[in-house]
Amino acid sequence: MASVNISIKDDAYRFLKSLKGNNESFSEVILRFKEKKGSKEAIMKYFGVLKDADIDWSETEKRMKRLRESINKRMKENRKNMQHD
Repeated sequence: MASVNISIKDDAYRFLKSLKGNNESFSEVILRFKEKKGSKEAIMKYFGVLKDADIDWSETEKRMKRLRESINKRMKENRKNMQHD
């Protein structure tokens, strides 16, 4: 079986690690999501999992707002450029 190295944020790593059993690989944890994709059980299983996470939600919200503003600005510029072509 081939393997691939990936890079994930610390929060994502801690989240996956909290779901991982002692005899389970990270790949198996991720594949569980694939197996139950979209099911109510899959969603509810992780409901509230981040409630005790050490995340600065106000800063996260600010970053998300800046990202949305940046995307909207680029979309506006692209529409403007497409009208001139």
